[in-house]
Amino acid sequence: MSLLSSSLVLLTYLFVLFFTLTETSLCVAKVGNNTTHPHSQLSVDYYAKSCPQVEQFVGSITLQQFKESPVSGPATIRLLFHDCFVGGCDASIMIESKGGRKEMAEKDAEDNKELKVESFETIRKAKALVESKCPGVVSCADILVIAARDFVHLAGGPYYQVKKGRWDGKISMASMVGPNIPHANSTVDEMIKLFNSKGLTIEDMVALTGAHTFGFAHCKHFVTRLYTYKGMDKPDPYMDPKLVHALKMYCPKYGGNSDIVAPIDATTAFVFDQAYYGNLVNKLGLLASDQALFLDPRTKPLVQNLAKDKQKFFQAFVAAIDKMSSIKVIRGRKHGEKRRDCSMHM
Repeated sequence: MSLLSSSLVLLTYLFVLFFTLTETSLCVAKVGNNTTHPHSQLSVDYYAKSCPQVEQFVGSITLQQFKESPVSGPATIRLLFHDCFVGGCDASIMIESKGGRKEMAEKDAEDNKELKVESFETIRKAKALVESKCPGVVSCADILVIAARDFVHLAGGPYYQVKKGRWDGKISMASMVGPNIPHANSTVDEMIKLFNSKGLTIEDMVALTGAHTFGFAHCKHFVTRLYTYKGMDKPDPYMDPKLVHALKMYCPKYGGNSDIVAPIDATTAFVFDQAYYGNLVNKLGLLASDQALFLDPRTKPLVQNLAKDKQKFFQAFVAAIDKMSSIKVIRGRKHGEKRRDCSMHM
């Protein structure tokens, strides 16, 4: 069976599983250093005179990508997260490593190797179109933030205004990645500390993890939950047994196809909604770091509130991603650049 067929079969199985499990039971789901820069540095109309149609140009590409390759949506949002959390929202994630240098670029860090080519391709195409209309004006960093917003909206999520005015970063180091992004097995304490270091609150953290409402994860990120919970020869008791059984069919304890993926939100995998939080309430979270949000008393009430109200989730997500998109914004030629090709420094 091909990888695509296997993934689709797994997705279908999980959809059926969800409705079987919930037919009768589911009713619905900083303090810290100042790493986010004041929004006065950015503005919605930053390109009003220099490139007034920038959002339409980017939008034409994101719409095309969404139709032709739906995985572009969650992949691009994940790309934005990994960019902003490592050195700020400066498109340093787009830089290609150069031969002969001791330090690889962020893109080639171990924790970024699963970033989908579709996300990079989306930004490449959007940048090429924007450059053909407004050469040397719009940064790759701004294009990435706009594209992520577009995909949220195209998948059924909120449409929100994007503040612009970022410059592209000149530094991209693989060694900076690992300590600066959350992982599938991160504890709530670790996540709170990390998000706090970026100027984001617990509320922001829970809202931003809601982006897992669409997207996929490889077996290696959750396989221990299926077989060896906390080192013991048993599955995680906080994952529904039927979900464990379904996932075991495609994710063996040893070996197996390393390319197989499962939907993080088995209920509405291609829709941006609040179902992700309902999954956590019903022990249907895929990643340990996600399910932990419902088990910790600091985050459980937030998960429960967002599970019940899609509009609350949308409002919380928009506020949080606006803050995240302002982390360590670069302005001016002293520290930044406007790349013509997002993968290469000027």
